[in-house]
Amino acid sequence: MNRYLTLKDVDVSGLRVLVRSDLNVPIEEGHVGDDFRIRSALPTLERLVDSRAAVTVCSHLGRPKGPDPAFSLEPVAKRMDELTERTVSFNTPGDITVMENTRFLDGETANDRETADRFADDFDLFVQDAFGSVHRAHASTVGVAEIVKSVAGPLLDDELKALGRFLADTDHPYTVVLGGAKVSDKLGVIDNLLPKVDRMLIGGGMCFTFLAAQGHEVGDSLVEESMLDTVKDLVHETKTFLPSDVVIGDSFTADSKHQVKPVSEIPEGWMGLDIGPDTAGQFAGLIRESASVFWNGPMGVFEWEPYRSGTEAVARAMGECEGFTAVGGGDSAAALRLLGLETTVSHLSTGGGAGLELLEGKILPGVAVLERWTQ
Repeated sequence: MNRYLTLKDVDVSGLRVLVRSDLNVPIEEGHVGDDFRIRSALPTLERLVDSRAAVTVCSHLGRPKGPDPAFSLEPVAKRMDELTERTVSFNTPGDITVMENTRFLDGETANDRETADRFADDFDLFVQDAFGSVHRAHASTVGVAEIVKSVAGPLLDDELKALGRFLADTDHPYTVVLGGAKVSDKLGVIDNLLPKVDRMLIGGGMCFTFLAAQGHEVGDSLVEESMLDTVKDLVHETKTFLPSDVVIGDSFTADSKHQVKPVSEIPEGWMGLDIGPDTAGQFAGLIRESASVFWNGPMGVFEWEPYRSGTEAVARAMGECEGFTAVGGGDSAAALRLLGLETTVSHLSTGGGAGLELLEGKILPGVAVLERWTQ
């Protein structure tokens, strides 16, 4: 793991502190739609205020092409103010000052030195606490940390330690559960973790590329044709568990006709939209008896009730597992919250892409840059 300083290593009293949080949340009609990342970021900010630091927080939101009111962080500041007893202000001094969207600045994503200087100006300390953004070398994640003394915030530190367990000598049986749409998004994780795990359970839309590589007819199910040759070796791996049955629909709609079929009997014109009950039972049993489980990606289109049961079975098994359980990725976390199960796992990650890159064994630039301040 990377070596870095944390807030425990510095006295922040009287310091002007810039915190990089991950406040990239959905905005719906001018209001925050899901405040999970805001609630996750607040403890660090409150701790700094209570330690008599002058606190400013920055974050990106969405992918604006320059200043755009639709991507303003003002609704985030408002929601943050509602969630804490401290005073939160937007672009004006308060206990916690929320800076405008970092991506409104031209040089943010290019890690432009002049933009980094603007972030660094007037601050004594930089706290990197945006785990969901440390895989990007931007001015507000890397550039500023090259200029101002920088430490890892508690949320970032917890994330790195929790997910880092799955790269080290973790407890066995060790199970990884992968879902979501595309094999290509998870291939790096599969390649890096497969030698370490006892079993890898494959569901979600990505399982149909595996099933097609096995020779199954999968109807109109999602298949990444470019990945078929790549996964052919993986389907024969004894650690890899694929669905034996699936829930299929006759169209990609919430009210489509649906039925359960063995994977060998998916008819033309139908598509797999969830793992089936036999598979869900098998996956849940393997999860419950594990000592370490990492899960990323839903088992089906859980937003639609007919295709939710596979994801729910996995989610409930994660909560019933007595080992160390971690869930990464926005969709998996959203599924847990939808089911009211977010407090049942050992660690619920705030980062999707960053978590995957960490488990792929990649260096995270927003973390690596912190090492310079340990010298």
